[in-house]
Amino acid sequence: MDFLLPLRKIIHVDMDAFYASVEQHDNPTLKGKPIAVGGQHRGVVAAASYEARKYGVRSAMPSKTAKERCPHLIFVPPRFARYKEISKKIREIFYEYTDLVEPLSLDEAYLDVTENKKGIESANQIAREIRQKIFEQTGLTASAGISVNKFLAKVASDINKPNGQKTIHPDKVEHFLEELPVEKFYGVGKVTANKMFSLGIYKGKDLKKRSLEELVKIFGKSGGHYYNVVRGIHTSEVKPHRIQKSVAVERTFFEDLFDEQQINEKLESLSEELHQRLQKNNILGRTLTLKIKYKDFSLFTRSITREEYFTNPEQYFNTGKKLWELRPYDKAVRLLGLSLSHLNTEEKKQISVQLKIPFEEFENQ
Repeated sequence: MDFLLPLRKIIHVDMDAFYASVEQHDNPTLKGKPIAVGGQHRGVVAAASYEARKYGVRSAMPSKTAKERCPHLIFVPPRFARYKEISKKIREIFYEYTDLVEPLSLDEAYLDVTENKKGIESANQIAREIRQKIFEQTGLTASAGISVNKFLAKVASDINKPNGQKTIHPDKVEHFLEELPVEKFYGVGKVTANKMFSLGIYKGKDLKKRSLEELVKIFGKSGGHYYNVVRGIHTSEVKPHRIQKSVAVERTFFEDLFDEQQINEKLESLSEELHQRLQKNNILGRTLTLKIKYKDFSLFTRSITREEYFTNPEQYFNTGKKLWELRPYDKAVRLLGLSLSHLNTEEKKQISVQLKIPFEEFENQ
């Protein structure tokens, strides 16, 4: 495959069943057992251990469904402060090798190691060292994917999970993409995948046969993305200074709420929690949004934007009450949430220069 752009060495590091693995590490009695992080009676599964996944339990699955699939599933309440603490340790390890780190969440990140602080030529070796250090310092395992761009690195990190890594060398990219099932391509969800199946497009090689014009006609703007990505063209850079655009807190209730006083109490509690999160990171915002999910799962959101920044929990609470009064229904409430956007982080946006130097030979996996 002839690459037109300078090739980079990108690593995608993904922790294995992160939340669930933390709980099993901190509580050895949970090791080897199917566990789900989340509420047993209401809400959804935030994370599932590999033992639970064997029964078809997945993150974002309703807890009720998870319990039906795995009757002996153990539910563990989430401890986000603990997950953030470990995530910080993991990122410190990343920064030992490069400053070009783009966190996607607490448990995964992209690293551009084309040029790295230790002068190691092999990105494969860097990934192996990082995974070993993560295990030594946290007791947790991570998987990694290594290739010439973010898309390929992310796909590769899933191939040898858990506790493995996979390199897609530049010389192997074309063959790899041709054999890759279309549902594995970034930006192809279930609906799009089914549409592709109906057109006889099952693998990358099938997708590659379609012209740019044809794909754009069928899939709109996304067609251009599919045309490029199946040819290994994915130019998105690792962005170390991702700008946080919103901060949110929400609660799913064990019992549906209807009483006005209960609603006010929950709004007050959410306002305090939101303020603490914002204060911790020195963040201010101008748009407050109230989110309401009703008993029948219908969703309502409404926002108010001010010229000046919100600065204290009383302002969040009073504005939240005003938004509550604008709700369309007097129905039992399953979930309440408050979020702040139009943040001052956008004013602090930093421009990072992406390093691009010739690709050095990867080690064979």
